Amino acid sequence: MSRTRPDMSVIREEIFGPVACAMPFDDEDLDKLAKDANDTEYGLAASIWTNNLGAAHRLAAKIKSGTVWVNCHNVNDVTMPFGGFKQSGWGRELGEQALQLYTETKTVAIRLP
Repeated sequence: MSRTRPDMSVIREEIFGPVACAMPFDDEDLDKLAKDANDTEYGLAASIWTNNLGAAHRLAAKIKSGTVWVNCHNVNDVTMPFGGFKQSGWGRELGEQALQLYTETKTVAIRLP
């Protein structure tokens, strides 16, 4: 097993299948880690595995991804919107945001005498 690097296609592309890619990180270098994570045209989902909940929150806020799981992966619920950023899809499945896809809002403005 080789160590993954940010320039590897398995890190930069959406790989579907039974594949797990892990990259160790230092809590003090979250800006560089987020830059590396965002250096792709995709943004469906990401996982952060750490004992430092503060670092997890800070990093999750910086990652441009539709879903960020912390200390878990592929956890979904019908009330949680699911969908990607960038080239990982448009719109959201599940949750209230999915219902908005099927809603046509109309505005009627009337000036009364």
